[in-house]
Amino acid sequence: MKQQIFNPYLPPYEYIPDGEPRVFGDRLYIFGSHDKFGGKWYCENDYVTWSAPLSDLSDWRYEGVIYTKEQDSRQGNLYAPDVVQGPDGRYYLYYSKDDTSVISVAVCNTPNGKYEYYGDVAYENGKLLGGDKNEYFMFDPSVLIDSGRIWLYSGSSKRGTTTKIKRNMAGCTVTELCADMKTVKATPKIVLKGSLGWHTNAYFEGPSARKIRDLYYIVYPVRNATGLHYATSRYPDRDFVHRGCIHSTSDTGINGHSLLKPAYPIGNSHGGLVKLNGEWYIFDHRMTNQMGFSRQGVAEKITISPDGSIAQVEATSCGLNGKPLKAEGAYPAYIACNLMGKGGFLKRRNTPYITQSGEDDEKTADFYVSGLKSGGTVGYKYFDFKNSKYEIAVTYRKGGGQLQIQLAENGSPVSTVYLDKADQWNTVTLPCSIPTGVHGIFFTYHGKGYTELLKFEIKEKNHG
Repeated sequence: MKQQIFNPYLPPYEYIPDGEPRVFGDRLYIFGSHDKFGGKWYCENDYVTWSAPLSDLSDWRYEGVIYTKEQDSRQGNLYAPDVVQGPDGRYYLYYSKDDTSVISVAVCNTPNGKYEYYGDVAYENGKLLGGDKNEYFMFDPSVLIDSGRIWLYSGSSKRGTTTKIKRNMAGCTVTELCADMKTVKATPKIVLKGSLGWHTNAYFEGPSARKIRDLYYIVYPVRNATGLHYATSRYPDRDFVHRGCIHSTSDTGINGHSLLKPAYPIGNSHGGLVKLNGEWYIFDHRMTNQMGFSRQGVAEKITISPDGSIAQVEATSCGLNGKPLKAEGAYPAYIACNLMGKGGFLKRRNTPYITQSGEDDEKTADFYVSGLKSGGTVGYKYFDFKNSKYEIAVTYRKGGGQLQIQLAENGSPVSTVYLDKADQWNTVTLPCSIPTGVHGIFFTYHGKGYTELLKFEIKEKNHG
């Protein structure tokens, strides 16, 4: 890669959750919902896509708006989409709108062009799939084409929901489609059951289907908000078995973290798997701005074992970089992978958060960490330290307390500095002795009020 790449992998002014990663030709494309910074509800913006060459995953290119809310006559925001290349070579975008139980389809000759409305998924007689109260709820489509057969995965668990649509929310359904990509060939059936209760690993919503080797995978968020889990089967339409968690932006289930003690503010999840240059990655999203309506895409490298199992991976700042970051140069504060406050999930307003100045899509805004109160920690993982003597320059504002640096979440401080109160961005430098090797950088604040972090710079000191 020409340069390093972090989490979030897109520019910080871009809020694309529910990211479905797809490789077409020699490029990786991201198709997802489109949140608004400071939004009042999910997915307020139109669909856009970004792409990067497989030869350089740091070189992201904005492809523009590919589909607008106005192109579908129904009211409502555009929810989590998927895109596949059909048997005819064209690209098919599947989506649902807020407060509907309809899966609609748009089509384009290229993956990054202007999609045109194609129709709705319906039975041969024209009746809409999910169109009446006796049918399963259609929501968050994922499409898998395998050996000439086309499978549509969709649906939600039974839940308290704001939707006015009354349908059977029994879990994840699979529906076989005809070659025209929108006509029902075989009626839907449940492949992953939902649940009435929250304290379970049952299917929630947002399926993402893939075939890897001889197994079929469905990646999905679960009822208990512990992140993206997965189930596998030898068949595309039956016998799926839950096998565990792949990724949680809050690291719930690993490193001593739980729903009551998350490593990052908890929110919903949605994403999928993709193979890039011989390595597998999981794509997910994270919360920002103390809300669930301004979400950013993140990714992590995973390992798929010979038996098809996938161990849960940490949330890191590295993501698509595929290796630790260099322990040199300046890093923006918004690439934090851990944001922990005193009181955890039960006192979320005490938790630091990612935010920005200005309005949505304001590319020149400041993107920073705010709300770092006493006892709170902001963490970055990982960096490859080659030396032992460093200086870390931190740009902050507010302050009025001590800032300490650790190499691990609960590690001993390697340096401490007092932050004078400052209304404008100010920089302080902390000398650090750091053992050679791979370590995190964690900033913990102690004092009155709160502080904000804009960036930090790692400088290697001369031994002489």
